[in-house]
Amino acid sequence: MPNSNDYDVTTWPVGDPAEDIGEVLNSIIADVKSRQSGTDGDGGKPGAVVYLPPGDYRLRTQVLIDISFLKIRGAGHGFTSSSIRFNVPEEEWPDLHELWPGGSRILVDMPLPEDADERAGAAFLVEREGSPRISSVEFEDFCIDGMHFIADGSDLLPENTYVNGKTGVHVASANDSFRFNGMGLVYLEHGLTIHNADALSIHDNFIAECGNCIELRGWGQASKVTDNLIGAGFKGHSIYAEHHGGLLITANNVFPRGASSVHLSSVTRSSITNNRLHSFYPGMVVLAENSSENLIAANHLLRDHEPWTPFLDIDNGLDDQYGLLRVDGSDNTIVSNHFSEVVDSQRVTPPGEAPVIIRLVRGSGNSVATNHVVAKDAHSRSNASAFSGQVDALLATGISQLAVLAVMIDPTAVHNVVLDSGRESEVHIDATANVLRPTPDLAGR
Repeated sequence: MPNSNDYDVTTWPVGDPAEDIGEVLNSIIADVKSRQSGTDGDGGKPGAVVYLPPGDYRLRTQVLIDISFLKIRGAGHGFTSSSIRFNVPEEEWPDLHELWPGGSRILVDMPLPEDADERAGAAFLVEREGSPRISSVEFEDFCIDGMHFIADGSDLLPENTYVNGKTGVHVASANDSFRFNGMGLVYLEHGLTIHNADALSIHDNFIAECGNCIELRGWGQASKVTDNLIGAGFKGHSIYAEHHGGLLITANNVFPRGASSVHLSSVTRSSITNNRLHSFYPGMVVLAENSSENLIAANHLLRDHEPWTPFLDIDNGLDDQYGLLRVDGSDNTIVSNHFSEVVDSQRVTPPGEAPVIIRLVRGSGNSVATNHVVAKDAHSRSNASAFSGQVDALLATGISQLAVLAVMIDPTAVHNVVLDSGRESEVHIDATANVLRPTPDLAGR
């Protein structure tokens, strides 16, 4: 006998999932609420599982989730690069194996007025006030596809602007124990925007070619962003969090082009560990607004130049003295990270200045120890192929040395400790206000 709490969108009698999956999902949620309406006794409200078989499902109506214990699952994240396809000449499209993302794919196709806010542009809006907080909503193994970006008044091809007003999932209410696993999000201005999260898990997703990928807003605690493949556009953040404590950001592979790889604002007692981070711009990792008592350890950070022709003249507005890792806060530990700065010395800004790797702009009690900086002067080359161009850049070695400041401490940052993270000539520090033990200088270097 079928379980009455299992649903398949292709067999549900209300609506046509191919034409408007939003209508179907809202009808299913209404059915769950009508059948699980009581609050007395020990039967509980078990919620439901909704299955999306492989296929394309157009979404014309926003899905409102206001019940706990709901899982929406598909049969594959379906990610493929829309950016690469949109930058292939259209006459070559017939020779491509596929044109669109696949798997269990939701096409966000809602009409949006020009003044629509992020909530209105969300494919899934999660919102319920009152007590207890909405809990245990899960998204698993399907694709949310924003389909197209739009013109933004610049000279860019509209499909390269990262702007369309669309959001994959917008969680507006305080929430507990939400899970996002195995999802594919592509061509959305905002991938996941989550307010006031407790014990949130964002794990093993593919979130790329979005204006912003993961945004943790409001406040939050004890959450994690782990084992994801992530890459935002040049206007936005790959991973952003504000007013969070106990946040774990671990084992993510963050692609370049995002304005930042990880940006934390007023975040405390959290960890950024064992990530591979890649950026085309300074400001890869930013701890802002007195972010304190955080651990940044065992990460690999690579900064090089954009090699792909459509984006060659794009940057995030920051110069090379901003720092690859920039800290405004106290009592942070920055230890055993590897930094690779592989840039063309003729393109360093301001001209004639040494790029800064780690910069402490404000705060005290920070410990910077045993970090390794490799700096190379590489003559950048463009490539019409995003894939081969990036691989060529990643594999380039054996190029000449580049002068950098491994650590720079501003006058507003005092009582910090820097150990073995740069030779004496590579550290800019007031030794009367901070402690320095430089990396020993090798003969002949």
